[in-house]
Amino acid sequence: MKKLQRLKKEDLDLKKKLSKIEYDVTQNAATEAPFSSEYYNSDKKGLYVDIVSGEPLFLSTDKFDSGCGWPSFSKPIDKEAVKYNTDNSYNMERTEVKSEIADSHLGHLFDDGQEELGGLRYCINGASLRFIPFENLKEEGYEDYIKLF
Repeated sequence: MKKLQRLKKEDLDLKKKLSKIEYDVTQNAATEAPFSSEYYNSDKKGLYVDIVSGEPLFLSTDKFDSGCGWPSFSKPIDKEAVKYNTDNSYNMERTEVKSEIADSHLGHLFDDGQEELGGLRYCINGASLRFIPFENLKEEGYEDYIKLF
């Protein structure tokens, strides 16, 4: 399994590592424009990881087309990989989803997902993710996740 360690924002020069939208989304809880991510309608087989830490978050097998313009997943790989906060911004009550290791803002959790997949919709900013194709999992150190497909 890929060795990950808890990261602190001050330990990394994230502004150099990430694009402006990746930084704004993950560090400032911004939201990318709908339909702007290369992942929103991708159906490629693979693993989605936190763009900051590389922490495995979602499998392509749990991804579905919600029509909302952002990548949507029915569940994270591991309940421990994400954490939740109440978000009352924009006069709405929502549940923010963040990565556990890097504390990256990922998106929001809604209860309007597909019933046959459990009814949840993890609406995730593509800018917070990096996609690892199935055929590259071993070479990138994620071989333990192959068995999940």
